[in-house]
Amino acid sequence: MKKTLLAIAIPALCVATSVSATELYNDEVNTFSVGGHISGGLTGSDEGETDVNSVSPRINFGATRDLGNGFTADALVEWSINMEGGEQALSTRLGYVGLTHETYGRAAIGTQWAPTYDVTGIADKPIAFANDFLYNDHGSLGTARADDMLSYRNGIEFGNNMALNLGLGLQGAQEDQKDADGTGNKGDYDARYQAALSFDIAKFNVGVAYNTGDVTHTGTKESATLTTFSAKYGTYGQGLYVAAVYADNENTSNRLTANNNATYAESQDSEFLVAYAFENSVNVSINYENSEGKLTNGGHDLTLRSQSALQVEYNFLSNVVGYVGYQVDLGDDITKDDNVWMIGARIYL
Repeated sequence: MKKTLLAIAIPALCVATSVSATELYNDEVNTFSVGGHISGGLTGSDEGETDVNSVSPRINFGATRDLGNGFTADALVEWSINMEGGEQALSTRLGYVGLTHETYGRAAIGTQWAPTYDVTGIADKPIAFANDFLYNDHGSLGTARADDMLSYRNGIEFGNNMALNLGLGLQGAQEDQKDADGTGNKGDYDARYQAALSFDIAKFNVGVAYNTGDVTHTGTKESATLTTFSAKYGTYGQGLYVAAVYADNENTSNRLTANNNATYAESQDSEFLVAYAFENSVNVSINYENSEGKLTNGGHDLTLRSQSALQVEYNFLSNVVGYVGYQVDLGDDITKDDNVWMIGARIYL
């Protein structure tokens, strides 16, 4: 197993796009850290007014304990922060406990980043505009953060330049799941299972993930299955970075906010990202995302999402990043075309 697994796995599960945490306590047996990020900026579009916004602000608290004999226990809780005020200031993003051993691997239980995301998250990197399709009903389907999950990960190194990584996940049944706005019914979810496998060789990585389980929508039970493939080169933020993700899905739902209750018998998602980070801390990227689907009640193929964004990020300091992006709506069959721009800065805790 990779001897760096604990150092990588625990922080990497805290945030999707960048690892940052401040260690507040360490007595060589126990550690305690605070992490997350806060951002602020402006966003607007061709069809809407300019608004103040914050991109996925969060705060987390993590702890580890050396149990001896090569075992380390860890726990993390993370909340999404409501920057607009109101009664609900915080909502849970992550909450899990884990156990790691350099040989036997790592197991975790709770709401956590899923093994599927180990494969598909490679294109979910830029701050402003990234991999939207991963977050369609992701808590229940387990495509990004997964609710009520038991996971296991392990890896084998073959010298210094090659490694094989395995991830397994099990989610318990989830009943009467609501739509994103808290109303309606997305469906009842039976237990879900997923497996992810990836291979590193030098700066290259290829991966595949399979995610399945029965879902009942409007009284009809179907197997909701996602098969995803990915490939990447390099490290985001260090010179050239190229990543591609493709997903082939059956009977998935809640694909878009504008069409929450739709279920798609077949759908395909793809995301491509090319980025280059210069030595002066300027990181320029361009991405393209596309989703196609066919409704379960028949009809022709629909373009659910088609968009491309040009973005620039700049590290003013190691924990302060400025960002600007412009996303072009390339047209779909669900919503009215609307180009979007965003500018702001993020501070990592």
